[in-house]
Amino acid sequence: MDDTLAAYRESIDNIDAALVYLLAERFKVTQKVGAYKAKAGLPPADPNRESQQVARLRRLAQDANLDPEFSEKFLRFIIDEVIRHHERLQSDVAQPKS
Repeated sequence: MDDTLAAYRESIDNIDAALVYLLAERFKVTQKVGAYKAKAGLPPADPNRESQQVARLRRLAQDANLDPEFSEKFLRFIIDEVIRHHERLQSDVAQPKS
């Protein structure tokens, strides 16, 4: 492997690591949101907020010269996972452990 390719790959590896840590931080916050929603009796999903976030991310992607379709799919994957976590928290609150 030549030095140019190695440097590109090192940059990609660094970016991937940053993405993983950012996602971890995001999920820490969404877990708190889910716990709050469960205690407050709020639904796990908020379709209005989700559509606003998708539209916002599509605009950001466009500004960054990133395919908005890709960014929407990426966000949708994350949102679906967050909702799954929130639903689990809701069921945990509904059925407290002994």
